[in-house]
Amino acid sequence: MSVVVLKVGGASTGGVAEAVADLRAAGSQVCVVHGAGPQISEEMERRGLVPHFVGGRRVTTPEVLEVVCASFAEVNAAVCAAIGVDAVGLSGDEIGLEAEHVPELGLVGRALPSAPRTVLAVLASGRVPVVSPLAPGPLNVNADEAAAALAVGIGAARIRFLTDVPGVFHDGELVESISAAHAETLVDAGSFEGGIVPKVLAAARAARSGLVAEIGVTAVTA
Repeated sequence: MSVVVLKVGGASTGGVAEAVADLRAAGSQVCVVHGAGPQISEEMERRGLVPHFVGGRRVTTPEVLEVVCASFAEVNAAVCAAIGVDAVGLSGDEIGLEAEHVPELGLVGRALPSAPRTVLAVLASGRVPVVSPLAPGPLNVNADEAAAALAVGIGAARIRFLTDVPGVFHDGELVESISAAHAETLVDAGSFEGGIVPKVLAAARAARSGLVAEIGVTAVTA
């Protein structure tokens, strides 16, 4: 049975239950990796902390990490509740989600391909692992990067980025398909901004590793 990694953002968790159900009904095992960007930013604002991003990654001080961990726990519980009894909530730092420290961004990790035993065990049991993108430390890991690295590590066949937009837009047009090389060239040229940057790069890495990669309706190909 093939494995699909479904990455959901903090703003797009509303459709996660239906997406998981559809994938499982089609015969796939599903592993969910979620973000919590809007929740983190909202709580930071409430605490008087100013968000800073570099290449789509959130600069993470100890004060910000406290917010990140709390927000991930909140979203993880909400995603698990939406999926139902088959969901198993997991925090990446507790299961050995691998990442290398990026000290210039503070308490941030760059995701590395890994296959945590707990994730594999949950999949083998027929249930749905729901993973928060933290690495041991703990380190804050971009959820898009974490999803792609986990997908490669566990040998998934497909990664799907569930977003609150239809797909990737370029020059005002919705793109149906884009090659990894073209996507990376556009990122380097500054054609994309904000949160789509790590999504596009993560999808490109996954595609180069042989996975079917989709951002909304946009297919990213090798």
